[in-house]
Amino acid sequence: MDRFMELAMAEAEAGMAEGGIPIGSVLVCDGKVLGSGRNQRVQLGSAIRHGEMDALENAGRHPAAVYARSTLYTTLSPCAMCSGAILLYGIPHVVIGENKSFRGEEDLLISRGVELEVLDDPDCIALMEQFIRENPELWNEDIGV
Repeated sequence: MDRFMELAMAEAEAGMAEGGIPIGSVLVCDGKVLGSGRNQRVQLGSAIRHGEMDALENAGRHPAAVYARSTLYTTLSPCAMCSGAILLYGIPHVVIGENKSFRGEEDLLISRGVELEVLDDPDCIALMEQFIRENPELWNEDIGV
């Protein structure tokens, strides 16, 4: 597993240990981590703090040129909200741990020129499968079902 995806996975595992939804994300520019985060909807009582949104928030403000050179790593395929943020900030490359548990707005991202890499990582898949099996109501709430 790539070291940045390992960081995203560590965020996901930390989120699960906190009683949250195990999705982690890391924003990287020029080989440097700008910010990392995890889904904190449960922990913070937030409507929007998905893993990708948390990583962006923790990265702080940056000029457009920085986002244009960045890669976002996320353990799960980005939802419509997180995909919108990716497009808004012009992040050109997204590495996805897995999209079997949930396939977000990948077609939209591709149609807008975002390069996607889907790793089908067995650890990411196993973590989400376990969480969904053990917490179906919380999972459905997170994805808006």
